[in-house]
Amino acid sequence: MKSLQQIAQSVVVLGLAVAFHGLAMAGDGATDISSYRWINVRPTVPFDPTMWAPRAGLQALELRNELYVMGGRGPFSFETATTLYGDVWKSTDVGATWQRVAQWEPGQAASGMWSPRAYFGAVTHRGRMFVIGGQNFETRPNPIFPDGCASLPPGVPCLPFLPDSVFFDEVWSSKDGATWTAETLDAPWEGRAGLSAVVHKGAIYVLGGSQGDDASTGGTGRVLFNDVWMSRDGRTWTKIVGTGPRWSPRAGAAVVSKDGYLYVLGGERGFSCGFDATSPCQPATATLYFNDVWRSRDGARWEQVTAAAGWSPRPGHQCVVLVNQIVCFGGYGEVPGVPPVPANPTDIWASRDGRTWTELSSPASPPWNGASPADMRYDFDALVFSGGRAGLPPSIMTFGGDRERFGLPEEVNAFLLENDVWQFGP
Repeated sequence: MKSLQQIAQSVVVLGLAVAFHGLAMAGDGATDISSYRWINVRPTVPFDPTMWAPRAGLQALELRNELYVMGGRGPFSFETATTLYGDVWKSTDVGATWQRVAQWEPGQAASGMWSPRAYFGAVTHRGRMFVIGGQNFETRPNPIFPDGCASLPPGVPCLPFLPDSVFFDEVWSSKDGATWTAETLDAPWEGRAGLSAVVHKGAIYVLGGSQGDDASTGGTGRVLFNDVWMSRDGRTWTKIVGTGPRWSPRAGAAVVSKDGYLYVLGGERGFSCGFDATSPCQPATATLYFNDVWRSRDGARWEQVTAAAGWSPRPGHQCVVLVNQIVCFGGYGEVPGVPPVPANPTDIWASRDGRTWTELSSPASPPWNGASPADMRYDFDALVFSGGRAGLPPSIMTFGGDRERFGLPEEVNAFLLENDVWQFGP
């Protein structure tokens, strides 16, 4: 396994010959990424004070050749509040080492720093980083068990708390990750999590997402969106109203901007089971996940590129544009049943147009050099990075993520979140 230092030394010694090693051209003129490899830049270390904590629902950005990781959640819990993060960490050496540059403190929410949240959106635009929406996973006592389950005998299922999340319609921005400005605390779009955010043709776009805690975990139920909003500055937003067909309401979709088009890829409209044995499961026939692909030049008029891409339906995945190809990988998957069997996808796919997909084989697959579905993750973040001190050619960088599974004890799931950093490149 290569270290980041070895990568940097190789680039220094061999210069451009190494920087573009593996960038062979395929027959259609696209770069052949089938020989790209996964390199662990920094492994998961759960209790490292010099590193951001393991988490899911986080966001990662690149600004001026520096990497930033922010927000997210710790393990889900139904006995105590889920740990949420309102922090920002910066790396100047392509993810090898990290420094915390901002931390939310009580009382800061109205000025200076956004409050802890997960499943928000984040983009870089005009030299600034933007944090958009999200939820905070607040809880309330379960009225069915006013004593917090103390009167129940051991082993009897009990939910002492019910989810009562706040869904944010805020937008914050920063030029350095340390000092944040509230662009708006009341955007015209409804507060939401699982939204998709992207910069397209010089503007910030927000697409889809959901509001409300899932009913299978004791929440009031979710409302899903398929609206599109656009802003040039993060402060003033315009709803894009179109006619004709459009992708169905969903959360957890991947969105990219490529060749003048916005692409919406996959996502979900519900979850199959809660994390507790008493939570109901959806029928095995329920179609809860998507693998369709839609595109639009302006966010108003949409065309369905394919109703079913080569990759399986999934949420929690990532798609990025690497050397003129849309690359999709990761996400949550399962074998239908009641309860379903987790089977996170182990594949990685590439497409130039969103219609025709090619599954990559070894060494590009499986992602993260995993050996089985249990090694795959969802609700991580990914971006394309090039340059930096090591002079890296265009590569995908991934950050953190989740391998929690329905039905596992909380003390087991607590160690199934990641705070590692990986590079996928030549």
